[in-house]
Amino acid sequence: MPHCVILYTPNLEAKTDFSALCRKLADAMLGILDEQGKQVFPSGGTRVFAVPAAHYAVSDGGVAGRAQAAKKGWSEAAATDYGFVYVNIRMAAGRSEATHKTAGDTLSAVVRAHFDLLLQSVPVGITVQIDESAGQVYDAKISSLHPLFQ
Repeated sequence: MPHCVILYTPNLEAKTDFSALCRKLADAMLGILDEQGKQVFPSGGTRVFAVPAAHYAVSDGGVAGRAQAAKKGWSEAAATDYGFVYVNIRMAAGRSEATHKTAGDTLSAVVRAHFDLLLQSVPVGITVQIDESAGQVYDAKISSLHPLFQ
């Protein structure tokens, strides 16, 4: 069940390696433990993927970036080509607040480290969000992957 979906503006594709980010997040997810030392995100269910947004609009379209370009040392093209990354992690219900915080802090740190240099060179907004899947009305799992980890 634990899925991590990364939505991003395609203008960032040439500026960072989203495949590497996916691997880093998957590895981090697999290493997160709860208060009893149990793996929070099961190996067989952990999936991370990134999808560029075919259509998007970010903030004011570059007005503030253009005004700040010289102060930030950014080219006008970079300053007005805003980027956005939305990282959404879904996990099964029932985890503690402490586990939510540990997972959020760990995965946010991975994202921050991955984008650190990019954040210094172009305007990019990043959101990391964890949702629980409480109240699902239907959840089918069809897999030959899970048995590998049992």
